[in-house]
Parts: sequence; structure tokens; C-alpha cells
Amino acid sequence: MTEIEKKINELRETLRYHSARYYNDDAPEIEDYAYDMMMRELKALEEEYPQFDTPDSPTKKVGGKADNTFESVVHSVRMESLQDAFSRDEIRDFDKRVTDAIRCPEYVVEPKIDGLSVSLEYRDGIFFRGSTRGDGDVGEDVSGNLKVIHNVPLKLNKPIPYLEVRGEVYMPKKSFERVVDRQLLNDEKPFKNPRNAAAGSLRQKDSSVTAGRGLDIFIFNIQQIEGVELNSHKQSLDYLKELGFNTVPFYTQVNNIDDALKEIDRIGEERGNLEFDIDGAVIKVDSFDQREMLGSTAKYPKWAVAFKYPPEEKQTTLKDIEIAVGRTGVLTPTAVFDSIHLAGTTVSRATLHNQDFINEKNVNIGDIITVRKAGDIIPEVLCVNEKNSEGAYVYPTVCPSCGEPVIRENDEAAIRCINSECPAQLLRNLIHFCSRDAMDIEGLGPAIIETFVDNGLISKTYDIYNLDYEKIASLEGFKETSANNIRMSVEKSKDNDLGKLIFALGIRHIGAKAGKLLADHFKDIDSIMNAPVEDILEIDGYGLVMAQSVAEYFSLASSIDLINHLKAAGVNMKSKTVVEDERFKGMTFVLTGTLPTLKRAEASKIIESFGGKTSSSVSKKTTYVLAGEEAGSKLDKANALGITIITEEEFMGMIK
Repeated sequence: MTEIEKKINELRETLRYHSARYYNDDAPEIEDYAYDMMMRELKALEEEYPQFDTPDSPTKKVGGKADNTFESVVHSVRMESLQDAFSRDEIRDFDKRVTDAIRCPEYVVEPKIDGLSVSLEYRDGIFFRGSTRGDGDVGEDVSGNLKVIHNVPLKLNKPIPYLEVRGEVYMPKKSFERVVDRQLLNDEKPFKNPRNAAAGSLRQKDSSVTAGRGLDIFIFNIQQIEGVELNSHKQSLDYLKELGFNTVPFYTQVNNIDDALKEIDRIGEERGNLEFDIDGAVIKVDSFDQREMLGSTAKYPKWAVAFKYPPEEKQTTLKDIEIAVGRTGVLTPTAVFDSIHLAGTTVSRATLHNQDFINEKNVNIGDIITVRKAGDIIPEVLCVNEKNSEGAYVYPTVCPSCGEPVIRENDEAAIRCINSECPAQLLRNLIHFCSRDAMDIEGLGPAIIETFVDNGLISKTYDIYNLDYEKIASLEGFKETSANNIRMSVEKSKDNDLGKLIFALGIRHIGAKAGKLLADHFKDIDSIMNAPVEDILEIDGYGLVMAQSVAEYFSLASSIDLINHLKAAGVNMKSKTVVEDERFKGMTFVLTGTLPTLKRAEASKIIESFGGKTSSSVSKKTTYVLAGEEAGSKLDKANALGITIITEEEFMGMIK
């Protein structure tokens, strides 16, 4: 194999990998610009060395593919991608190709929304199906999730016999910020940018999750239409507005390429002020007849081109590095630098991610750095241009908020404070403590907890059990009745099983099931607090990381203090699980589908009362799969592994 062929194959594999991360996993690892440059390099090599060109090259395919999570939809009109241009010369080359083929073209210039491309279909003006682009030929049916997006009309203003339109589902910048704040609060990995947030939200199995993400849509093209004659792109966009669609927000018709370039410049200057993310501007031939004459390549229409704005970068001096403690205990470094103007806004702070990132970039206070906006939203440090310091900045060894030692676990890039009473983590810990799977304190939701913290009613977790209910009743929006309801819910939580308390403490790596296993094994909190790692490891389902996490948590003075205060408040510290007999000892059950009479929680409780345990996934260690109606992939996997599948009736027979 020649060096050129080897280089081409390497580029293809790299592009396929990053394409899958971007389109299918919604978790990109590189910036769009770096991906685009690799694609251009591959395309140039294939043109120069046609003997190595292949029909399955990434240069000839749309990046996504249909996921098996949803039903497949075959697109009768292919959902093509656009050819990219990165310079004015390339735009002029596009114009020359067009004018060589047709006379006096008019163009429409519009912003290129950075989101997830979808198709919406209507019969007699009624929405009946919506799907993702996928690979351009086959996408996913996401009708249920599209219906909950506010600007997707379910009924058009006119009863068109049949209409298919193409649009871009996106997440507004304000919605993105709210979603990321919520993810950080819930100890979840935040979305990297609004585009991936939109894609991840649209692919949710539960449409109520999609509805809560604040998605929106712009419609930018008619794919198919019956009963109406339209001749141009601008005419079609105007008509789509009449039908009730939220069309691409602004579009300009021009009759020469110079005016098109001026409009591209104008959009570029405005993009920092827009409420949504764009990654370029699109030039389209306006006339549908002329589009027909120009045709398409295997991947792109010849009548359109997308100008991609390069990421804006500027140099500045790093003045300081501030360490903040997030709601999950992670220490996050922020670069503070001389103000610069980027993508329409003035910025003076940027994320430095973690210690590994700082070491990789060799960043320290006093250095001259290059800053850019990732996705035109979040400023980040790109590199060091001039080194004016010794080595890389080093994290503090204690938490800047509470002074407790910080830790870094082997499998993590993050350095974190694990003190459950750390002031910086208070709000997140309180919300978790009161949540349904934890202490289940009804009435103490996130907004109310935040109100109580702001009013000085709670400054430690155990303050929940010493609330001033007279003061609560005097707060705006509260009355004596609501205060009494909270009091009753707090009192009720004192009687919870020890397993719920263990989960409520927020110990790293210890979920609700692991908390119950710990409680049932040791029976009371004192035995758990005094247990060495070796004893914790004896629990079936516990590994070394989990065992060490439990031992480390209960070695902290702050954890011991919290438990003592909870004891004094009368919170139950013992396991309530009673094993009637051990007929299911050593057995693992997986529950799937809807059971005729039992709820899953009820079935799980029965299994545990007979000494068995439940698991959320099927494996070779599974003893039985208890299956109800609409059992899905778990049932398929059980059949493949030869696991015994039982009905509720058979299960009830086993416990008689």
C-alpha cells in the first residue's frame, strides 16, 4: 500500500468515527472546523488520485444513519447535505459553475441554522409524520417528539392535499444554558453545544423530556407538495409563512454574487446577537426550474452552497485562574484575562476544563493565550502563544469552599470535593436528598429548596429536620397550610428505610439499588460507618471503586457530623427489609414490560423479601426475566442467552 493510499484510508476512518460521534451519539470530540478541514483534505486527495476513490467514501455520504431506537422512515425525496465553502473565492467558483449552466440566476441568501435536520409531512393540512434526516435516504420516525415542539404546526392554515417540508430543530441559546445548569445540578454530563443538545433531546424515548428542553424549529425548504404550483424558493418560503410555519428567520433575494457576498458578511456580523446558533450562510438558486437543470451530485445539490464562518480567535493575557466548586463537587478552573471581542460579545473569562487540559496546553498565569468561542457560545482557551511563566498551573490540594482535602479518582479527569456539607454543593445536595428515590420529601422541590436556602432556613442538610414552619408560613407564596404539608412530609421521611437514606447522602458511585444492598447487608448505619473496604467488598454487586467510595465518605468528619445530627432528629438508621424465607437467595431477576396487576416496585419488593435481587439489565448471571406486555429488547436478549422467561402468573405461583 502506498503512502497516499494509506493516508486516504486513515482520513476515511477518522472521519467515519467523528461523523458517528457527531450525528449518532450527539457527543462530538472535535470542532466542526477541524472536521471540515479533514473532509476537504480527503476530497482533494481523491480528486488528485482517482484510482483510490471509492463509492462508500465519507465525501459521498451524509454523515448520519437511522438509529434502531425509532421506526425507520424511507425518504421519497432525498434529504441532501450542502457543499461547504470557506472563502470568497470558493463562493465565486460556485457562481461560475451556476452561470456556465444557466442564464441570469437569482439567489436567496439565508442563515444556516445549526441544529438537527428533520422532515415534516402533512395530509389535508394535518401533521401525520416527522422524521430525522439520517443518512439522507433513511431516517428515524420522531413524530411524537416533534409534536411537543411549540412551533411545529399540527394543523395548517390551508388543507393542502400533501406537503413535505424540511426544517432544522434547534435549541435556543437561553434554553441551552438552562438545560446545562439543570444537568450540572443533577450530576449529569452537560451537552457540549446547542446542536448536540437539540439532537439528544429530539431522540428521547419519553416525549415529556423533549417537551421540557425548550426546542424550536425553523422551516427552510419544501420537499414535496400537491395541489399548489410554486416556482421559486422565495415564493415557497412566503407561502410556508401563510400556512403557519415558522420559516427561516430572514432571507434575502439577490441577482448577483457580489450582493450575495455582502449578505453573507452582514449575517456574519449579526450572528453573535442572534438567539440561536448558526454555523454559516446558505446561497441557493431561487428558480425551481433552474435547480432542475443544475441537478445534484451523489451527495450535494449543485444549486446551493454553504459558506462556513471560520471560528473567531483572539490573543490576550491570562491574568488569573479562579477555581470554583460546582454543585457536584467538581473543581472547575476558569481563565480570567484582558477583555476581547468575540462573536459579537465582549468576553474576559473562559473555561480551562480540568488539570489534564491545563497540563496539555501548559497554561499558567501571565501567559499570552488564544481564546475562541466553542460553537459561538462558550469561550475556551485554545493554546498558549507566549510563555511568561514556569510550567503549568497546579490545582489546590484542598477545597477552596470548605477546606477539606480534594480527591481525584483513577478513572476521572475531574478533581472533586466529597464533603457532603460543602457550602458550594449545598443546593444540589439538598435537592438530591429530598428527591423521590432518596428521602422522598414531598413539597420540597428544587424551587422551594432554593427559596429556603436564600432565606436562611437551610444552611446544612440536617436543617431540613429543624425547619422554622412559622417563618415558612410568612414567606411570600406560602401559607400555614403549605407549611404544615411540608412539616408532615418531613416527619414522614424520618421513617424511611436505611437504604433510601444511604442513597440520599449522595455518596459517589452509590445509586438507589447500591444503597439498599449496603443497608440490607450491614443492617444499621453504625455497622456501615465502621466497615472496612474488605467487608464492603463482600456485598454481591459491589466492586472496589464502590467500596472505597463508601469507606472514604464515612471517614470524613463532616459525614460523621451529618449522621449524628440526623440521628438526633429521629431519622431511622436501620434496614427495614424483612426476609420471609430465602427461596430466591442467589437469584437475580430482571423485570421488563407492563405486568397485569403488579407494579415493578411491588414485584421488586417481593423478590427482595425472599432473599433475591433485581437488576436493570439482562446478562448471563440473570436467573429469570419477569416479562409483561410490550417487553422490548431485554426479552430479545434473554431469548438469545437462553434465560428463563416467566409471566406474572408463574411468578405468583413461585411465591405461594
